[in-house]
Amino acid sequence: MNLVSINVDSIRLGQPLPFSLRDASGVLLAPIGYVVDKRADLDLMIVQRGNLFVDVDESEAQHRAYVGKLHSMVREDRALGQIAGTEISASDLDSVRDNSGSGEPDWLDLQAQASAMLRDNNPASFPTRLNKLQALLSRHSRFNPDGALFALVHLSASEVRLYSATHAMLVSVMCSLAAREVLKWPAAQEITLCKAALTMNIGMTDLQDRLALQTQALSPEQRSQIDQHAARSVSLLQQLGVTDPCWLEAVLNHHTKIPGPLAGRTEGQRMARLIQRADMFGARLAPRAARVPASAASAMQASYFDENRQVDEAGAALIKAMGIYSPGSFVRLSTDEIAVVIKRGANTTTPRVAILINRAGMPSGDLIVRDTSKREFRIVTGVAHHEVKVKINLDRLLPLTKSPVSDRLW
Repeated sequence: MNLVSINVDSIRLGQPLPFSLRDASGVLLAPIGYVVDKRADLDLMIVQRGNLFVDVDESEAQHRAYVGKLHSMVREDRALGQIAGTEISASDLDSVRDNSGSGEPDWLDLQAQASAMLRDNNPASFPTRLNKLQALLSRHSRFNPDGALFALVHLSASEVRLYSATHAMLVSVMCSLAAREVLKWPAAQEITLCKAALTMNIGMTDLQDRLALQTQALSPEQRSQIDQHAARSVSLLQQLGVTDPCWLEAVLNHHTKIPGPLAGRTEGQRMARLIQRADMFGARLAPRAARVPASAASAMQASYFDENRQVDEAGAALIKAMGIYSPGSFVRLSTDEIAVVIKRGANTTTPRVAILINRAGMPSGDLIVRDTSKREFRIVTGVAHHEVKVKINLDRLLPLTKSPVSDRLW
């Protein structure tokens, strides 16, 4: 653990923490994503535990911010005492995020960015945050679409922390891939679609996060908030400066259930339908304190059929873009091995996978990659995330999502 003092004045109130807060001995005081509502809460921590610290080894972004600040102070010929006492501020972390699109994505950092954006009610800063997040997601999904899907499907299916932010990013990336790779929508339309997906539930962000942890039934007030959230989201977006009619129409109608082809609908309604089917997939996939989630394959198949049990055009586009067994989902092979999907295949049912549990039911130490288009390694069924007791290491598995076709297959 490498603890560094943080300037308490730089902690943004009412927004998720991009780092964990600790005391001088490393004891956790507030986890990443925790929202500090009042300055009095911070003052109480300081009174009880002394100065606040962050562990720069805990996050790559924090480490880069810390090292970058030290280098800057050395170049400015600052006094050694001043350099030794340097602190990290929130602006230092923002400067790291500004360049984060040039390297490997930090998906946990993007979660925090998305959560902060969805809670930003300032018209001066909201558009910048949204545009930046959308551009980063677009860049990562173009550079390595399998990696983006892997990370977001895994995070959506395995945790409830910052649910609203993770869900919004997953739906946005799903819609982006379907619009670009299958429906062949123009680039400008794709960008609007992605922004609408990211902000579809902005009117109930806090409620979404609470409901992910709630075990009791919905209260009448909560049900009313859910029923009205699309209109509330549109109103809030207008207050934040959004004027694009297609964007607003897509958000307003993203729960409207009108089966049938996309042709004949307005541009905003077509976006709304695609968002709705992706939203349905993400909701079925995500865990809840009071509900067992579905497997990714089951969630995807549910999105494939419309309200009349006919093939849904938007749902079919999503399946063609992601596959029935999408990256990040778990499957059981004919060999009785359990694997995680790492890359989409030549068709929707034959992805490439990495073995997690061998046929003896034991965790696999080696990352063995299998091609499920081969009969001996065909997929038998999808497996829900809660049924797999192996912890996924994103840093270890994400490189496999962009590996060349020449990778060793067994």
